[in-house]
Amino acid sequence: MPGGGSSLFSGFRVLGLYSNHVPHALRYHLKHREFYVVTAVGRSFHTFNVSRLGIVAISNSLLDDITCLAADRMLVFAATGRLICAFARNKEVVMRYHGHKQEVRLLLPLGDQLISADSGGDVIVWDVQGGDVYLRLQFDPNVFNVSAMMHPSTYLNKVLLGSSQGALQLWNIKTSKLLFTFPGWSAGVTVLQQSPAVDVVGVGTATGRIIIHNIRLDETLMTFMQDWGPISTLAFRTDGPPIVASGSSQGHIAFWDLERRQLVAQHRHAHRTAVAAATFLHREPLLVTNGADNAIKVWIFDQEGGGIRLLRSRQGHSAPPTTIRHHGNDGKNILSAGQDGTLQSFSTVHERFNKNLGHGSLNKKKEKKKKRGLSYEELRLPAITAFSSAVTRQSDWDGIVACHRGRLATTTWNYQRCTMGAYHLQPPGARRDAMATAVDITSCGNFTVIGSSCGHVDVYNLQSGLHRGCYGDNEKAHSGVVRGVATDALNQLTLTTGSDMLLKFWRFKTRKQEAELKLNAAPASIKLHRDSGMLALALDDFTLVIVDIETRRVVRKFAGHHGNINDMTFSPDGRWLVTVAMDCTVRTWDIPAGSLVDCFLVATAPVCVSMSPTGDFLATAHVDSLGIYLWTNKSLCGPVGLRPLPADYQPAEEMLPGVTVEKEEQEVTSEEAEDVYQSAEQLGAELVTLSLLPESRWKSLLHLDNIKRRNKPVAPPTAPPAAPFFLPTVPGFTPRFTLPTATQDTQSKVLAWDSLTQRSEFGSALESALHSGSFDRPLRLLKDCGPAALSLELTCLTSEGGGASSLLFAFIQMIDSMLVSGRDFDLAHAYLALFLKLHLRALSQDAAAMASLLRLSSRLEAGWAELRASFDQSLCLLLFTKTALL
Repeated sequence: MPGGGSSLFSGFRVLGLYSNHVPHALRYHLKHREFYVVTAVGRSFHTFNVSRLGIVAISNSLLDDITCLAADRMLVFAATGRLICAFARNKEVVMRYHGHKQEVRLLLPLGDQLISADSGGDVIVWDVQGGDVYLRLQFDPNVFNVSAMMHPSTYLNKVLLGSSQGALQLWNIKTSKLLFTFPGWSAGVTVLQQSPAVDVVGVGTATGRIIIHNIRLDETLMTFMQDWGPISTLAFRTDGPPIVASGSSQGHIAFWDLERRQLVAQHRHAHRTAVAAATFLHREPLLVTNGADNAIKVWIFDQEGGGIRLLRSRQGHSAPPTTIRHHGNDGKNILSAGQDGTLQSFSTVHERFNKNLGHGSLNKKKEKKKKRGLSYEELRLPAITAFSSAVTRQSDWDGIVACHRGRLATTTWNYQRCTMGAYHLQPPGARRDAMATAVDITSCGNFTVIGSSCGHVDVYNLQSGLHRGCYGDNEKAHSGVVRGVATDALNQLTLTTGSDMLLKFWRFKTRKQEAELKLNAAPASIKLHRDSGMLALALDDFTLVIVDIETRRVVRKFAGHHGNINDMTFSPDGRWLVTVAMDCTVRTWDIPAGSLVDCFLVATAPVCVSMSPTGDFLATAHVDSLGIYLWTNKSLCGPVGLRPLPADYQPAEEMLPGVTVEKEEQEVTSEEAEDVYQSAEQLGAELVTLSLLPESRWKSLLHLDNIKRRNKPVAPPTAPPAAPFFLPTVPGFTPRFTLPTATQDTQSKVLAWDSLTQRSEFGSALESALHSGSFDRPLRLLKDCGPAALSLELTCLTSEGGGASSLLFAFIQMIDSMLVSGRDFDLAHAYLALFLKLHLRALSQDAAAMASLLRLSSRLEAGWAELRASFDQSLCLLLFTKTALL
C-alpha cells in the first residue's frame, strides 16, 4: 500500500557539518568591516564570520557536490561537475556558466571576468555579468596540465598558470597572448600564491619544495623543503613579520622566515587530514585553515618563537558517528561518538555551546608518554563502539563510560571538564581476545555495569574505579557474547542478554540470578525505559520484542523491518518506540496499541537514533554522513492523527534536514535588504494601528505650557560676541541660510507679496494635500517635528499666524483620513486634541469647519465603540479562563 511521508516528524536541521576537502574562500565585507570564510559542505556552502565563527548564511543546494569555490566582493562562485554557478547574497544562484566538457577544478575571479580550468585542459574566461565566453584556451593535459592559477598583483589582465609537469606560463587574457614560459623546477606545481612584494610569487610543488620566485626577472630568490609530502596550500603573512605558511597532506603546518631563510615554527596535527587551504587575514596575525576533517580553525600568532595557538574553531566528526545519545534532562545536548575516535557534544541551541571531549588516550600524563617514546598514533585509543552517560553525580566524578573497539578495558570521561577521565576500567584476571561490548550506568550515578564478548558482566564503582564483582555463579553471565546490559530505576534489577538467546534477570546487590527468558532469536541490542519498566529487544530476525520487567513476560511483538535493526529509543512517556534499520526506514511503534503508527524512508541508512528527554526532537545519524540530523515532533505543535498502518505500507522518502542559521548570527547585507520581509501597514480594515513614535512625542502635547514654565531659564541667553550680519535666509520656522541669487545691480528692490508671507513647509504641504486628497506628506512632516515645533506649526494655521481658514479645514480633513485608514491611531487623537485646544474659538465661528467637526465626532464615536467591544470581549474571555473550573 503506497503511503506518504512522516505524519509525526519533520526535518529541522543538521548539526556538526562545517567543511570538507574543498579549499575555503575568504571575503571581506566593506560595510561590516568583517571577514567571512566560505566552506563547501556537500551540495551547498556555508558562510561563517571569522570574528566568532558563527554561521551567517547557507546557500541553496546544487544538483551535485561542490568541487571548488571562489569569491569576490559581490558573488560566490561554486563549481559542480561541468557547471559553474554564481551566488548572490551567499544564497541564491543568479548566473550559470555552461561551456566546460570536463569537471571544473580551478576558479579565479578577476575583476569583471571569471577564469575557470577543467581537467580536460580547457581554460575559459567568462564575462561575469553576461555569462558569455570571453576567451577560451586549450592545453594538452599530457604537455601542460593546468594545476594552479593566480593573478599577479599589479599585472593588468595577466594570469599565471602552473602545470603538473612543472612549467609556468604567463598569459594576457585580454589579447590572448602567451607572454612568457617558466621552465619550472622538475616538479609538479600544486600551489601558486602572490606574496606581499610585487613581482614575487610563492610556488608549492608536489615534492614538498617551496620556491619564492621573482617572475619579472625570472629569478629564484630562495627555496625551502618540506618533509611532509606535497604542498597543499601557501599563505603569506601581511601584518609585518616576513612569514610564509605551508600546509601538508598530513595535516601539519610549517612557518618559514623569509629574511633568515629558515624554518621558525611548525604545528603538527593542525588538522586530522590534509590542510585544504590556509589564508592570513590582511594586516592581522590570524590564520584561517580548513580541511577534510570537518573543521574550520582560526590560529593566532602570540607564542614565543613565532608559534601559533588555536584561537577559535568549529569542528565536527571527521568520520561518521557510530553512537549518539542525549545527555541531561533538558534535551539540549547530544553526545556523539564517531569512527574518528572522538567523543563530542553538540548543542541544539547554539554552536557556541558545543564541546569536544577529545580522543581517547592510553595514558593521560604527557610525561609518561615521552618516557615511553610512543608516537601520536600509538597513544590513541580505537573508536568508541558504545557508551553510557549520567548527570546525577557528574559534578563529583566521571559520568561517562565508553567501550572501545577491540579493547576489554573501558574508559571514563568527564563531561564538565571536557576530557577523558582518570580510570581505565579493567577486569581482574586474564581474558584473552575479549573486548567490552555493552555498558550501562546506574540511575544513581555510582556504578557502571559492563558486558564483554567472553560472557562476563562486571560491576565497577565510578568514584574509585574499583571492580565490585561479577554476575554469575562461575563469574560468567552468558555462554556467548553479551549484547546488552541495563539496570532499573531503583538499582534492584540488572538485565543482561547475550548471543545465547537468553534474557537474564539479576539481583543488583547480591548479583544472583532470579529468572531468565528464552527468546526466539539472538538479540542485537536492548533498550530499557526505566520509568515504565519496559525493555525493548531488537532480535537478529529483524523483529522487536517488548518485555515487562515486573511480570518478566513478553507483552508486545513487532515485525516489519527488512534489515538489521541498528538502534532504538523510547519517547519520554514510554508510549512510542522509535527504531531505525538498514532498510533505510525510521519506524514509530505505539506500545499500548501494539501497532505501527508512523514510518518514513531516508536516502541513507540510519545507524543510531535518540529522542530528547523533553520529546521535542528526534536525532539520527546515518551511514557515510558526518552530521547529526534533527527531526521535530509535530505532536507537540498541534494535533496529529496517528492510525495503525497496514502491514504492506510503503513509506515515502523524506529529505534529510539541512543547516539553519541562528537568528543572532544572520547577516543582512546591502544586497539582501531588498528581500527583507516588510510588514503590512494595516493587517485588516477593522483594526487600528498605532504609530511607532515614542510617547514623549505626542503624550505631552496638551501640557506644553506647564513644561515651558518649568523649563524656563533663570537668566536670559547671552548673544555671541561676533554675530554675522545680513545673512539671507529661507522663509519658514526652521532657519536655513541661502546664497544671494543675483548681484546688487541686477537684483530688484521691489519685494513680491509671496516673500512677505511666513508660510511654513507643513502649511504649504497641507494646502497642496487639500487639492490632491493625499495627506501622507504633511503627516510625515508632523512626525518629524518635536512637541514644541508641532505646537508652533498648529498655532500658525490661522490667519494671525500666517495661515488661512482653508488650512484649518485641511487639517480636519487630514485627521479624518487618518481615522478612516486606521493608521497612527494615537497620533490622530493627540493632534486633534491640541488642534481643538488652540483653535476651538475660531472654529466655532466657521460654519463649514463646524460641519466637518461634527462628521469627525461621529466617526470618532463609531471607531471607539468598535474598539471597546473588542476590548470587552477579550477581557471577558481572559476572566473566564482565569476563574472557570476546567
